[in-house]
Amino acid sequence: MDINGKGDSVDELKGLRITNLDDDDDENIAVDEDDNGEDEDDDDEEEQESVILGFVEKPEHSWSLLRQQFPSKAGGVPAWLDPDNLPTRMSCVCDVCGEPLQFLLQVYAPLVEKDSTFHRTLFVFMCLSMKCLLRDQHEQWKRHPDKQSRSVKVFRCQLPRANSFYSSKPPEGNATDKPLTSGAPLCNWCGTWKGDKFCSSCKVARYCSQKHQVMHWRAGHKLECQQLSLSPQSSDSNACHGGVAQIKAPKVASKSLWPEYEMKNEHESEYDTEMSGDEEHTDNSLIPRNKVDDTMKSLMDTFEGDGDKKSWASFQERIGKAPEQVLRYCRSAGSKPLWPILGGRPSKADIPICSYCGGHLCFEFQILPQLLYYFGVKNDAESLDWATIAVYTCEASCEGVGYKQEFAWVQLGTAINCPS
Repeated sequence: MDINGKGDSVDELKGLRITNLDDDDDENIAVDEDDNGEDEDDDDEEEQESVILGFVEKPEHSWSLLRQQFPSKAGGVPAWLDPDNLPTRMSCVCDVCGEPLQFLLQVYAPLVEKDSTFHRTLFVFMCLSMKCLLRDQHEQWKRHPDKQSRSVKVFRCQLPRANSFYSSKPPEGNATDKPLTSGAPLCNWCGTWKGDKFCSSCKVARYCSQKHQVMHWRAGHKLECQQLSLSPQSSDSNACHGGVAQIKAPKVASKSLWPEYEMKNEHESEYDTEMSGDEEHTDNSLIPRNKVDDTMKSLMDTFEGDGDKKSWASFQERIGKAPEQVLRYCRSAGSKPLWPILGGRPSKADIPICSYCGGHLCFEFQILPQLLYYFGVKNDAESLDWATIAVYTCEASCEGVGYKQEFAWVQLGTAINCPS
């Protein structure tokens, strides 16, 4: 994405954006004029596109992941862009099992085409159950039914420069930055969804669902409930003092959230130069080389034909330049995901239109399974796993208040990637 044209704030905001392409990079962006959709024979879909890679690392400062810093992050809890008009009700739960969804990652990706997208963030949530992900993967093959049962959901939120939540000036990038409002109270258990339900005893603890209230009660709230009910304290931990919201990282009781990381971005082209003729970056990888080799061998053994093996080899060659990447971003015209295998790719007809404006969806980014390694997810049959998750968003980034649900395409292993 080109971020030029936002006035003198652009240079100061560049470091916050998942993509920071300058005008000098425009010649590297090619438009696919002969777009036949997500055809299976497109082995080099991204070859001429300028791709931004996302990497995760532990944040140096806790304040750097607060919403007033407009972060890109993975794990922990979301830093909601619009803190008031959060997704609610059925939007928050897995459509298969009904459990509240867990936060996976968010990408700060503003667009310069119009003022309404001066701030723009995409949020991805998913169910922890692999059984639900398998069901989700089959549901996506049902072309545009009235209702799909999805366990992976994507929400887009955008704000103009002048809004009621943040200053129109760029953040200082330190602990002094404050938002203008405190935002809606969040669930005390997950810290993710709006806490619109109270504990009936203490009237202090808030929850997004009865499920999370029960889990919190069993995990220790039963003992602290009486004390809270006698304490003259506010139920809103983000109270305003002197008209300025004192936003702190929410205290979350759940121990099952994924570990929190800050997401940093680099141009893939930088690794083309660095990797020429040596394996230095791979040798210094945080992911052990023997683990990568074992994973590759395991996947190769499951492939059903030479086509999948060729596709995987091409994918691995591209990813191997920067094996720690967890996300690939490219919203250029005609851009497509880098598919690991042939099976399970969507056709053009499989990608729905925007459910709000009726316009086309375009590919924006994909999430790689390397993220699961950083989250400490076990490598067994019952654990979450995917080949890639491709996120498609409204090409016009249509306007509206709050959060709009976008579309995610899940590609799994070859044995389970075909429609049932």
